[in-house]
Amino acid sequence: MKRYINKSIVFGFVLSLFGCTDLAEEPVGLLAPEAFFKTAKDVESAVMGAYADIASEGFYGRKLVLSLQLRSDMCDIGDRNTPGRRQQVNDFNMDSNNGMVTAFWPKAYRIIGTANTAIAGSELVPQSTEVTQLAAEASFIRAFVYYHLVRLFGDIPYIDFAITNPDDVKELSKTPEAEVYQKIIADLEFAKQNLPDMPPAGARSRATAGTAAAYLASVHLTLGNDQEAYDEAKFVIDNRDQFGYALMEDFAELYDGFNNEGLAEHIFMVDFQRDYGGTAGQGTDWMGAITGVRSVFLPTVGSGWSVSVPSFEVFDTWDDRDYRKDVSFVDSAYLDQELTQWVGYDQFAPNHGSPRPHIAKFWANPGNHTGEGGVSDNNYAAMRYAEVLLMAAEAAINLGGRDTEVVGYINEVRARARNWNGTMTTFPADLTGAEDLTQAVREERRLELAFEYKRWYDIKRWGIGDDVFKGPGSLEPHANFDATRDYYFPLPQDELDRNENLKPQNTGY
Repeated sequence: MKRYINKSIVFGFVLSLFGCTDLAEEPVGLLAPEAFFKTAKDVESAVMGAYADIASEGFYGRKLVLSLQLRSDMCDIGDRNTPGRRQQVNDFNMDSNNGMVTAFWPKAYRIIGTANTAIAGSELVPQSTEVTQLAAEASFIRAFVYYHLVRLFGDIPYIDFAITNPDDVKELSKTPEAEVYQKIIADLEFAKQNLPDMPPAGARSRATAGTAAAYLASVHLTLGNDQEAYDEAKFVIDNRDQFGYALMEDFAELYDGFNNEGLAEHIFMVDFQRDYGGTAGQGTDWMGAITGVRSVFLPTVGSGWSVSVPSFEVFDTWDDRDYRKDVSFVDSAYLDQELTQWVGYDQFAPNHGSPRPHIAKFWANPGNHTGEGGVSDNNYAAMRYAEVLLMAAEAAINLGGRDTEVVGYINEVRARARNWNGTMTTFPADLTGAEDLTQAVREERRLELAFEYKRWYDIKRWGIGDDVFKGPGSLEPHANFDATRDYYFPLPQDELDRNENLKPQNTGY
């Protein structure tokens, strides 16, 4: 809920006491845990500060998630006047000094540093169930961030201690990818065992046992551990009432900034708020503006920037009968702020080269906002119940012999898509089981989770980069995609320059 994160903004300022600007330079304002942590409330302060930094411009407010969005085959650069660092990510010609990476990498380690300090602090205060739960919450946050980093970079520095001496990390080496994954799993298992079933005051921006289980399912699916992935997803499904999970009746409810608090479908969401911010970009959300239409307006929001936009093929190949298409795209709007000239997408972004449908999910209904001011009430679903159903379906397909169950999970998602704002339709039709179920679940993920920062990870996990970027049915062709290079991002060159132990650079950079 908003009031929990509101309190955390105060602690966002405390983040600078725990975080590092990078892995080799001196941390900003070093503070030994024993000098700060006296009570459970102090531990909560650090945990809430870590959440606040996830909801920041350098992470879920732009830098990380824009990189994920552009890397997929669902989004392209619209306005080519945008900075080159974004075009490099989109066009598969990144170098090791890419400005997107050099922004979200230190932010990620800042969040990890705060989580580590919270865990260390939890060991210094009087022990209680509350303290154990807070340590589990910090463990989830650490796992959440490392899960992004390991998928993007492979071998990475793994830090699981509070940094009180900068010398402790100046010569740090990378941890092998497989070992990082095992540490992520250990953190998530600890979180699952020790977090409550329901978040405090219904705040879906705070992790629960169900959140940890859902992420365990995702991690195991990424690793090809199909039985474990199935078991964790099934655990969430079987205990959905206990966790308070369900699909929202109307798909559009998920993207209404005025009314997307405490949604049953949110298993973990990143909470932005109009009136709260911190000194390090906490609370700053540019994704509405980034995906919104330049020089075009809606009654609910001002102009955007036309940076990350769908290719025409994404829009044209999506069946018009699918309500999710209607919710996911803006294909008409007003050309003037007075809201008198209603135009189609052929007149979008005049003089900026983006006359095409744009993404509606984060721009069209951001709640209280200031247009291009970097603030919104968007709640970004990092994990929702629909994805758990599709993970269970995918793992079950891989295990074999469970077609009826697979069809049931996919059809739950499809049934919700037939509800056009209260009017029931017949599309998409239920699967019968005679279809290619692997292709069906992959396509369902692409449409259901469109533009929600999942597609690049799916492309990598399934190893389909050559098909989706160079194949005949490509939605966004990139002939220079190289599977030997592009499944990983380059490590930041400035980190390698400061610490030789972090070499070698990832292949091809």
